[in-house]
Amino acid sequence: MATLTLQLPPHRTQRAFNLRRWAELLTDPKLAKFEGRVETDRHGHIIMSPPPAPAHGSFQARIASLLDRHMTNGRVLTECPVSTADGVKAADVAWASPSLMRGLGRRVCFPRAPEICVEVMSPSNAEAEIQEKMGLYLDAGAKEVWICAESGMMSFFGSKGDRPMRASELCPQFPKRVELR
Repeated sequence: MATLTLQLPPHRTQRAFNLRRWAELLTDPKLAKFEGRVETDRHGHIIMSPPPAPAHGSFQARIASLLDRHMTNGRVLTECPVSTADGVKAADVAWASPSLMRGLGRRVCFPRAPEICVEVMSPSNAEAEIQEKMGLYLDAGAKEVWICAESGMMSFFGSKGDRPMRASELCPQFPKRVELR
């Protein structure tokens, strides 16, 4: 099978376009009625996904709750829009420091990724898709990317993203497995 390599523009080049396009999409009344995930590609084309299964949302909520408990000096967000070199992507959960939140101002999309971006795996996710998102978040400035498997097992990746760390460096007390109640 042939391998395809895409040359993405540098994040700093793509950022202004992403922020304009995302602000435009948020004012679309038809799009506001869509009950799923909306992201864009680097050309500003809309990528829509149906709502995930209930377990996905439960893991999002539990991870957000745990992050809020352990990382009190910052803000936890879900479905967090992040400008990347390949358009605007929505992190399932994110944690942003107070300084990053101040820098966000009144923008409707993070021009730089929050320090922690979390993706929750769904049956429809391909491993390559999650690896790509991890690379995009790290390129956009995330310090760590966490992946939650369908089993609740957590994998923590640092700035290199090549292999998992034993634990998060930013939130070392975060559990290695998320349990749903």
